[in-house]
Amino acid sequence: MIHNHPSGDPTPSRADIDMTRTVIDTAKPLGIAVHDHIIIGKSGHASLKGLKLI
Repeated sequence: MIHNHPSGDPTPSRADIDMTRTVIDTAKPLGIAVHDHIIIGKSGHASLKGLKLI
C-alpha cells in the first residue's frame, strides 16, 4: 500500500496504522498479503514495516 501526506510529514498517524491493520486483517482470509505501507511526504518517506508498526 502507498499514499501521500499533503502536509509533507510522512510520519504515520494513528489512523494510518489502524487502517493498515484493518486492511491486513480483512485481506488475509482472501489470501492477499500486505507486505508494507509506504507514506510519501515532502521530507521523504516512511515504511510502516520498517518502523515495525505492522
